[in-house]
Amino acid sequence: MISKTRVKALAETTASFFAVPVNFSQGVGNVAADVPDEVAGQRVPRSLSEEWCATHGFSAKAGSSLVLPALDGASIVLVSLGEDPGDESYRLAAASAVRAARGKDLAFLLPTDGLSFPADAAQAVAEAAILTSYNFKKPDDDSKLVVVALGQDLPSIEALDAVVAGVETGEVIANATNWAKRLVDTPPNFMTPKELAKAIAARLANVADVKIDVWTESKIREERLGGVLAVSSGSAEPARVVIATYHPANATAHYALIGKGVTFDSGGLAIKPLPGMYDMKTDMSGAAVVSGVLAAVSALKLPIRLTVIAPLVENMSGDRAVKPSDVITSRSGVTIEVANPDAEGRLILAEGMTLALEHDPDAMIDVATLTGAMAAALGNECAGFFSTDDALAQRIMDASATSGEGFWQMPLDAKYEKDIESETADIKNMGKFGGGPGAITAGLFLQHFNDGRPWAHLDIAGPARAGESRGYYQRGGTAWGLRTIVALLTEVAATSSAS
Repeated sequence: MISKTRVKALAETTASFFAVPVNFSQGVGNVAADVPDEVAGQRVPRSLSEEWCATHGFSAKAGSSLVLPALDGASIVLVSLGEDPGDESYRLAAASAVRAARGKDLAFLLPTDGLSFPADAAQAVAEAAILTSYNFKKPDDDSKLVVVALGQDLPSIEALDAVVAGVETGEVIANATNWAKRLVDTPPNFMTPKELAKAIAARLANVADVKIDVWTESKIREERLGGVLAVSSGSAEPARVVIATYHPANATAHYALIGKGVTFDSGGLAIKPLPGMYDMKTDMSGAAVVSGVLAAVSALKLPIRLTVIAPLVENMSGDRAVKPSDVITSRSGVTIEVANPDAEGRLILAEGMTLALEHDPDAMIDVATLTGAMAAALGNECAGFFSTDDALAQRIMDASATSGEGFWQMPLDAKYEKDIESETADIKNMGKFGGGPGAITAGLFLQHFNDGRPWAHLDIAGPARAGESRGYYQRGGTAWGLRTIVALLTEVAATSSAS
């Protein structure tokens, strides 16, 4: 993994590979005038014809790469930014360069002349390079990334400062994301609710303005979190609830984040078939994401208050497991018929939302690998979300565009409320058997616990795990949503401070 990122002048830079970005126009590749004619002892081509690119397997698609090897010394990697470069182009180019470098030190040349927002481009490069270098099995394989800011003479002081700031921000966000991915990828016998709570507490310990509390099962029972206890009842592993807060003195807004933390989901007495159960260590992604957000936001020292609630359980089928048609009482007093023990995530999220409301946030966002229906609707490249507030929904869409993580708003259609009516309780935890609008009814269930507060529910079931490496994602957990929420909170902090 990339352990260090730096910004240096080209003359001071040593690396095994130098990435040279290429812009395309009408099929012809062009290297920016900022890039010198010679890099690391090799001549840099200035213009690449369509025929030459086709012959050498290099294309205008953003992220396409071509290594120009050296017999002695550093090699050059040409990386395509495509025809209309944006931040995602730089992410894909950086990811491609890291893959080409194969674990060796990499220098990414970043021409700043003509860049409207050099900080954003630099952040994208650092972020994607670190994300791409993630390797669960080899966490101690260290390599270095150097971002070389270039200008036609020298980069301006303003551009250089912006690149430095962008690289630092990208490093913070990517490291928090990789930490969350590691939690998700850890085998479930090592990442039990108790161990996950310990890992989160260790990560956030001694961080300025952060306080953390971990509730054990006796405290959970005392605090009447019936949904958490019900889901946990079939497992020998005791439940935990993590409550973490970040409250800097200059905070101008307050958001609550709630993350689903099912460290393994067998389905309970509604037991899953093996193919559907194998990757269920991923079911605690929501808890990893919201904890990672707090780690990133506190490291960036954003002037925003955060309350993070992560209920942590294992859903198993032991002899005390909750049964279909059981009725439980939540902390809010709402009674719930457990029609489906495999619709457990919404039970613990409901309790997390109730706890979050007691902290009086301006808005709430929950994150969960909640429904197969959402994965069926949007696949593994885009997550869905529901929201009760148009302004919050727009912020999520804007942040999604900033982060490159796909999100799409789904309808919270009240017509389906009838599907979660219960004959024995206030509400039941699933809609109709045999399909139907499962993602919507899950959202409607959770809406019963938001007390009219601006709220969004992010269902990341589809993209939470990558079945194969692609772009800047490695196979395994993705911590999808972490970078989007950080982008959203960055924007909230900026606009709140300005007003």
